[in-house]
Amino acid sequence: MAFFKWEDRFSVGIREIDTQHQKLVAMLNELYDAMQAGKGNDALGKILDEMIKYTAGHFATEERYMKTYNYPELAAHKQEHDSLTKQVLDLQRQFKSGQASMSVKVGNFLKSWLINHISGTDMKYSPFLRAQGMK
Repeated sequence: MAFFKWEDRFSVGIREIDTQHQKLVAMLNELYDAMQAGKGNDALGKILDEMIKYTAGHFATEERYMKTYNYPELAAHKQEHDSLTKQVLDLQRQFKSGQASMSVKVGNFLKSWLINHISGTDMKYSPFLRAQGMK
């Protein structure tokens, strides 16, 4: 059973962004599966690195669309992205230096953040961007 199962209720109704969200869910499941299988730190670190890189690109996509269409909540949305980025980069630093281990707690943090961000913050921009013709 998947750690995080994508559901239609997470769809923002914009194909590119939904596809990126689904990829993030798949990557989180890959990280969780690797933890459960007892994969080594090198394998876990590589998955985390890929997630961080992909997430940065995803955030840039969202922010580009919000800027293009003058979304009024862009600054607050970007601040939320920046906050998560800082937290995850701190986690990555701790993991790589041996100060922290990859655990289910980390997986649960990432899962909760992703669910809350998509269901809350991203759903706020959805009607605005869709009204601009984005599909």
